[in-house]
Amino acid sequence: MQFRALHRIANKFLFINKSATALHTRSMACSRYEYVKSYEQDDKILPNVWIVIRIDGKKFHKFANAHKFEKPNDENALNVMNAAGIAVMEEFRDIVLGYGQSDEYSFVFRKDTSAFKRRAAKLLSYVTSMFTSSYVLSWSQWMQQPLNYAPCFDGRVVLYPSDENLRDYLSWRQADVHVNNLYNTAFWKLVLESGLTNQQAEERLRGTFSADKNELLFQEFGINYNTLPAMYRKGTILLRKRVVLPTQDEQDKGRQAIVPIHEDLIGNEFWKQHTEILGKYVPGKHVLNSLNGQLEKQLAKQLEKQATIAGI
Repeated sequence: MQFRALHRIANKFLFINKSATALHTRSMACSRYEYVKSYEQDDKILPNVWIVIRIDGKKFHKFANAHKFEKPNDENALNVMNAAGIAVMEEFRDIVLGYGQSDEYSFVFRKDTSAFKRRAAKLLSYVTSMFTSSYVLSWSQWMQQPLNYAPCFDGRVVLYPSDENLRDYLSWRQADVHVNNLYNTAFWKLVLESGLTNQQAEERLRGTFSADKNELLFQEFGINYNTLPAMYRKGTILLRKRVVLPTQDEQDKGRQAIVPIHEDLIGNEFWKQHTEILGKYVPGKHVLNSLNGQLEKQLAKQLEKQATIAGI
């Protein structure tokens, strides 16, 4: 019996000794190789600045043609982009505003965000990958044709020190929507309805101003450009709001959701109405007038998802 007891003690000692040796070996290996961490650059973003991450589609003209997007605008394709933007904002509560148009989306983080310790590479890679995967997952909800191949998006981080800088950035992106959409609307009308070739349409529009294109659309196609869907002319703004359904009492605080709106954000009126963007971040209220339309469809999906998660 004494021999067996001594044997067990000896084995236990050997096990402990081997474990300690292995741990010491691993520790030595880690300390030997971990110098490579010193090659990582410190990419922590400066404090108290607006962080904007802009996502852009890679070779999206080819992607749009391969999937037969309607010209000049495909409403469902734009809603896939909006769905991906909403998914990113649901993941990052520090994003106060998203802005999307065509194949790009911009996300504005609060000045005081501490997400990923404000590391640029972490924020950029997470937002870009989240947007891309959400785009793929949202495709079948809006598009009739199958996804032939995976889309690709790149991204960049841009910092804006002042509120004025941020407003100018967003104004620039919305002005870009107007210029491009007006041109594309006139171009594709000439090609699809007047029978011009792409080259002939380009020559017809070369050197024209906005007023000329508006006149062309009205005189030749009976289109008042200002009556076209606001999503095409102004892009989509995503804001975090407390949504009150038509059946609810307006005194009800509602449930929080990401609301897609299509408004002019260049003028002062937008910023007076949505003071939570630049001021104290408390989501405002958004009362739905009806449960119809694409905007309500987007909101209904979010509220349904929230109810499922909450087990309601």
